[in-house]
Formats: sequence, structure tokens, C-alpha cells
Amino acid sequence: MKKKIVTFGEIMLRLSTPGFTRFVQTKNFDVTFGGGEANVAVSLSNYGFDSYFVTKLPKHEIGQSAINYLRSFGVKDDFIIRGGERIGIYFLETGASQRASKVIYDRANSVISKMKKDEVDWEKVFENAIWFHWTGITPAIGKDAQETLKFACEIAKKKNVIISCDLNFRAKMWSEQEAQEVMKPLMKYVDVCIANEEDSEKSLGLKADETDIHAGKLSEEGYFNVAKKLKETYGFKTVAITLRESYSATKNGWSALLLDDKDCKEPYRSKKYEIDIVDRVGGGDAFASGLIYGLLEKNNSKDALEFAVAASCLKHSIPGDFNLVSVDEVEKLVKSGGSGRVER
Repeated sequence: MKKKIVTFGEIMLRLSTPGFTRFVQTKNFDVTFGGGEANVAVSLSNYGFDSYFVTKLPKHEIGQSAINYLRSFGVKDDFIIRGGERIGIYFLETGASQRASKVIYDRANSVISKMKKDEVDWEKVFENAIWFHWTGITPAIGKDAQETLKFACEIAKKKNVIISCDLNFRAKMWSEQEAQEVMKPLMKYVDVCIANEEDSEKSLGLKADETDIHAGKLSEEGYFNVAKKLKETYGFKTVAITLRESYSATKNGWSALLLDDKDCKEPYRSKKYEIDIVDRVGGGDAFASGLIYGLLEKNNSKDALEFAVAASCLKHSIPGDFNLVSVDEVEKLVKSGGSGRVER
């Protein structure tokens, strides 16, 4: 019997400029779908789990297209609620060299922002489930989403489901003060906390020392201390922090660290990859899904972290939000270190 994993959040229509063209010069957009928890659901389905995505979508054809897209990757749609008129949209302009990528949201008043906690049978959602994943993007959507998420966490915790959260602070959705007021109380439900180079500061008020994310300068010791503070403050069983060294929009150093109660009682840093980026959107979600897979399937948490970092490294080479790789492809990268040689 496959292991059942649940994610909850918003899937959006993604409109991206072709190649590296700018918003002001493009005449058309590439159309697909994406969103934090949906991205994780797709990866976990690819890895062989029964992956369920909970959300709300309009009954019209664009809402159906989003569901069809998820179905095409094996994601279960049993708990996708239909109703309302508006699907969230985001526009993406992919940067290059010293020009950063840009995202413009058009998601205000999307149907999930009005979703009530009793629209879904959460007891049934978590029946036989072993893992529940959400991100800090979902409570940033609005009050109804916050209440629904809190209720979902309560039911999951009651059923002894492991809960993971990727903090995922979004400055275009709420302020640091708003984020901390909402996120800090939700941490009591979380077993596995995932953060990037600034999430712990913006969402929970814990900053890494001697680090300048814009200069590509990271202090390993600073992040080790943040991981320890996160674990001590909130009682997480596992803390994972992705470490992105941004040399430019298209060249990054990519690694992560892990602290847990098992094999990484002292912070462990993974192998580092030097990445030439095709599309970095969804990279963090690829890491989260890789970590979930690793913690469930690997013999130790160090191997779990290496799998997660390699999975995310591969995602940076794939256009779109979804990480369309197999377990075997990730394992080959972990073992080879990434020569990029043609497979014949």
C-alpha cells in the first residue's frame, strides 16, 4: 500500500515571458500552473506516493485545466473543492546575469482566499495519511485560509500525522509583523521546519549572523546557530535550511543544512552544487518534497538531506514550477556529483 501524503494550498495560473524576454517587450506568455504545495504534491507523486492536494478552484474551464494538469502527474484530486469565480494568477519574468527575475501577483480574492474550514472533510482527508505539508504562503492568503489551515493542523496532529512547514515568506503578500503574528502560533503543530536564507528572520524573527544574501556571502556558523535556535524555541524534530549563494540571477551555489534528533544532532551541511539556472521557481518546493521523500525512505537523515539538495538542484534545470524528475535521476546525481554527461 502506498504511503498517503497530503498538501494544502493554492495552485495558480502561471504566465511567464518566453525565454528571458521582459514584461514590457513580450507579445505572448507561456501558460502553465504552479504553487508551493501543488509543486510538492507533484514531486511526491513522481516519487511513488499517494499524493493528495487540497485546494479550492472555480468550476469554469481554467479551474478544470488546473485539475487536469495535476491529474496528468498522478496527483489525487479527491479533496479539491469547486466553486467561486477566480483562480489566482502570477506573472513571471525570468532574469539573467545581474538582472533579477520578477514576479507579479494577481491573486487577490481568489477562491481559496474565501475557503471555509468546513468545506472539506478534514477527518477523511487525513484518514490513513502519514504526512501533511503546507507553506507560509497559504496563511498569507487571508483570514479564511489561516483558519482553515489551523483547523487542518489540529486534525492532522490529532491523527498523529507528521506535519512539515516551509516558512516561505512572501513580502508582496504580507509584512514581517503580520507574518510573525500568524506563523509563530502555528509552529506548535510543526514537526519538520524548512526555511531558506531569510525565511527564519522574516517569518519567525531569527536572523543568521554575518550573512549577506545579496552579496552571495553565507556564514555557515550563523545558520547552524539559527537551526539550533529554531529547534530549541519551537521544539521541532527536524530543521532544514537551504543555503543559496547568489552570484547572479543565473549562477548560484546550492546546498542545505539539517538538524534533527537522529543522525544530525549537530548541524550537518550537504554537498554544494554550482548551478546554471534555467528556472529557479519551485526550487524550494523541490527541496521540501525531496526531504519528505528522504526522511520517509532513507536509512538516515544525512542521506535524506543529500537527496533533497540533489532533487532541488535538478529542478533548477527544468522550466515550469514542477520538478519532473524520478527517484533514479536524483540518486544518480547524488552518486555522480553531476557531470551532465549524455546518457546513452
